[in-house]
Amino acid sequence: MSRSRLRGRIPRLIALGALLAATAVVVPYAAPGTSSPAQAAPATFTHPGVLVSRPQLDFIRSRVNAGAQPWRGAYDQMMASNFASLSRTPKPRAVVECGSYSNPNNGCTDERQDALAAYTLALAWYITQDSRYAEKAIQIMDAWSAVIQDHTNSNAPLQTAWAGSSWPRAAEIIRYTYGGWSSTGVNRFATMLRNVYLPEIVNGNMTSNGNWELSMMEAALGISVFLEDRGVYDRALAKFRDRLPAFLYLTTDGAYPRGPVGSHIDTRAEVVSYWHDQATFVDGLSQETCRDFTHTGYGISAISHVAETLRHQGQDIYPEIQDRLRHALGLHARYELGDPVPSSICGGSLTLGLGPVTEVAFNALNFRRGVPMTRTQQLTEQQRPAGTNYLFVAWETLTHASNPY
Repeated sequence: MSRSRLRGRIPRLIALGALLAATAVVVPYAAPGTSSPAQAAPATFTHPGVLVSRPQLDFIRSRVNAGAQPWRGAYDQMMASNFASLSRTPKPRAVVECGSYSNPNNGCTDERQDALAAYTLALAWYITQDSRYAEKAIQIMDAWSAVIQDHTNSNAPLQTAWAGSSWPRAAEIIRYTYGGWSSTGVNRFATMLRNVYLPEIVNGNMTSNGNWELSMMEAALGISVFLEDRGVYDRALAKFRDRLPAFLYLTTDGAYPRGPVGSHIDTRAEVVSYWHDQATFVDGLSQETCRDFTHTGYGISAISHVAETLRHQGQDIYPEIQDRLRHALGLHARYELGDPVPSSICGGSLTLGLGPVTEVAFNALNFRRGVPMTRTQQLTEQQRPAGTNYLFVAWETLTHASNPY
């Protein structure tokens, strides 16, 4: 690493060290008249427990092996993808440089897709019990942990979050269900997550569009589970709770949404500008709805991933976020399915493309909790089997369709 890059990383590493040394529980923001008590990290972490749990994996395997739909079709889709290839050659870099909209793209696509491949191969291992898939996942994870040192340029936080969301999913499955990953490999991978990924994401990014910070907290939470780091876990959960009402609006929040905690965005005019000039606020509207549905989908997906990981760790946050999440899914599903857009929503013009992001939340709210979600169900079933967005979402019909666990 060059001296200039090393100097740039020292403040981040010092800040991370101070954070990890702290033991106090961070109390999250609570709007006036509400109660949102902090939840400390579990005394004992559950593994595998990042997005998917062992009971969920067992359910998936039983459904696929029985040839049941939609799981078998989703599995076949996954196995036909390049991400499941046993001949994949990882492409690690010491420095991954990602500018705005991945320009420049020096290792950005390679890193994201290698991380998704490791997760895909881990799923393939568990379902088939064929050790070749586990060994290929290990090869990819070992290759990156031996090389990567930094992320640079303007999109570094988001790039780190996307890859950092996929890596711990793969690592959790392999480490806790397969006996072939060496302690040297596990420890080096953990060091990579702590020293390369966490410093870039753990403090969030309060003034960016909301999908950034939500994805950053998804990655930080997943990494905290793999590292069994209670301080990072508590910090990620608190920031997630702070950010959620600044991304998805409910009329019970007040006349207009609040800005991200700690930002200068607090007047109505500033909020309208931050919400891409949307001045009328309705249940389920997102801070990025009037930007486009694709980025909105990134945020919704990260929210559902965080909630699912928390649930695996014994902290079911779905009752707390249920109304906000169901309204957001319903509103965006309605227009994604072709309903006419009123002039009060983004001037009557939307840029669609929500992506394969509804399965996890739909399963949690509708299938497990019994919440009616007619339009979200219609969109979810229409999109099955949900594939990948090639960034940090992959194979969620397989992992979460009608999964009771």
